[in-house]
Amino acid sequence: MNAFPPTIILRHRKENLKKCSLKGLETREDMQFFTYPKDRLPDLTGYVLLTLDGPPLSSEDAQMGLFLIDGTWRHAQTMFRQLQTPHLFECRSIPSIYMTAYPRRQDDCSDPHRGLASVEALYIAYRLLDRPACGLLDGYHWKKDFLEKNCF
Repeated sequence: MNAFPPTIILRHRKENLKKCSLKGLETREDMQFFTYPKDRLPDLTGYVLLTLDGPPLSSEDAQMGLFLIDGTWRHAQTMFRQLQTPHLFECRSIPSIYMTAYPRRQDDCSDPHRGLASVEALYIAYRLLDRPACGLLDGYHWKKDFLEKNCF
């Protein structure tokens, strides 16, 4: 049994699963996937949403649940705006020392060097919170580059 709440992942219905870095993690017992806008989310009290902005995730968040929005940058921004409800969840960011290995075009996001692939952010969050990260990167094409860039 896990000592922490399951990770909640809200995936946009138009997310291209051929490119989705979280593909293959749907069967993990420590994760629950929901489809936007179709599925109703569970209560997110006690969860932190991983975003680009917000205080960095730290060991002080160890008992919090993780909430991740999965979609293209444009879809993720729309999803975030529609989810913004006071006190629904807190926002945390991954410390900026971590770098992505996911190849991006300049127009994919406002800062292609800052944003991590969803699975990269999830892996770092699990490591920072001392959660079992084993297997998270198994299906990730850029796993080796990511681990090397970030000295894991």
